[in-house]
Amino acid sequence: MIISLRNSATVLFQGDSITEVGRLSDPGSPLGQGYVRLAADLVRTARPDGDITFVNRAVGGDRVSDLRARWRDDSRGLQPDVVSVLIGVNDTWCRYRSGEVTSSRSYEDDYRAVLTLARDGSDAQLILVEPFLIPVTEEQWGWREDLDPKIHVVRRLAEEFDAALLAADGLLNQAARTAGGAEHIAGDGVHPTPLGHRLLADAWTALAGL
Repeated sequence: MIISLRNSATVLFQGDSITEVGRLSDPGSPLGQGYVRLAADLVRTARPDGDITFVNRAVGGDRVSDLRARWRDDSRGLQPDVVSVLIGVNDTWCRYRSGEVTSSRSYEDDYRAVLTLARDGSDAQLILVEPFLIPVTEEQWGWREDLDPKIHVVRRLAEEFDAALLAADGLLNQAARTAGGAEHIAGDGVHPTPLGHRLLADAWTALAGL
């Protein structure tokens, strides 16, 4: 599915550190230094006469429950035409780092609430980016037991909400094989390298029909 990105539109990106990429620590880079900025640059190049506003409200370390809790404050007054969400890897990471478990049911309930809020009072088009993991250690292969069901949740919600789906997990893991190893795509298995961000940006803009 491809969304219809109008020449006059507001695009809201939400998520965790993969989407934030320094936008909170560097006031001069409100879109961060990752795939959001790259995607915005690609869109502006393709639509030089467009009036498209890009907004990044992602917060590093967030889980889906955090995103749900701050959604109304972050979105107040924006009325976005497109909402792009990437959230979930911290819900898995926290299980193995600190024993804080987010069940697939809780993840789905909170994610569905986020999408319902995003659609509340608007006809915003949705882009859901799968959470992903490109294992660089043997331990991280075990994380897939927790992450894979959450990826399936995102796919089901994309169908339920008629959202465009960016199948990032398969895309980036295949890219790792082509590039010669996971570290070329995500140095720690989670946070993309510049190449990883470029691949996400290219895939995102393809969903926008560019």
